[in-house]
Amino acid sequence: MIFLLVYSSHHIYSPMYFFLSHLSFNDILLTTIILPEMLSIVLKGGSTMSIAGCFTQFYFFEISTIEECLLLTVMSYDRYLAICNPLRYSSIMDLKLCVCLVTITWVCGMLFSLPHIILFSQMIFCGSNVINHFFCDMVPLLRLSCSDTSGNGVVSNVMSVPVFFCPLICITVTYTNILLSILRISTTTGRQKAFSTCSSHLAVVGLYYGTLVFNYLVPSKGKYSYLQKQVSVLYTMVTPLLNPIIYSLRNEEIRRALMSFIIKRRQRTF
Repeated sequence: MIFLLVYSSHHIYSPMYFFLSHLSFNDILLTTIILPEMLSIVLKGGSTMSIAGCFTQFYFFEISTIEECLLLTVMSYDRYLAICNPLRYSSIMDLKLCVCLVTITWVCGMLFSLPHIILFSQMIFCGSNVINHFFCDMVPLLRLSCSDTSGNGVVSNVMSVPVFFCPLICITVTYTNILLSILRISTTTGRQKAFSTCSSHLAVVGLYYGTLVFNYLVPSKGKYSYLQKQVSVLYTMVTPLLNPIIYSLRNEEIRRALMSFIIKRRQRTF
């Protein structure tokens, strides 16, 4: 719905909604990768998947995860320009830059996911073939391997810098500047209006990064192992579910565009 509204309603076609449409598309990709197989596991009490199918699922899952991290960073930069530098916002965040930024996020997602797949393809799986998870994630796959997995650990540590830590630092810096700019606004109405433009994005960032931090930075041993499998539900299903709700129900422009879209379709019907 968000994807169609952004590209059919020209009056809401702005950088923020351009990025939001790609976030919506990425959420569709993520749920398409995970949910069908998970539902099969729930209904049948288990499921089977080929090694190639498992690697494919993990590859696209990692693309989607990296894309969401980088796209949320780009969206935070967009909000930073809109609030902290409003006079130059239109000249800086033009269509060319928007397309360039989105293209970079998708290309980085595809490239940064390749090293893990290359290492996985060289592994030997000679033990149990039961994955203790509802999708093919990295840690459960490494536990099934009989090969040396130290290379995967090195790749994960190296990739976490541009994929996780740098975006998180960038988001923290931009929102610190946004908060300082909002506090400098003299009127309460002005502060509320400025904060409302970025509160939805901040809520999504908090939910998404909070679950990722717990799942991939907390050691996956003992009591945390089972809990991390439960937390995985948050960023694979709950976050994609809440994103359109947070961005649409709390956004007056999206609601107006939806009503306009419905009215136009009814007029054409009658």
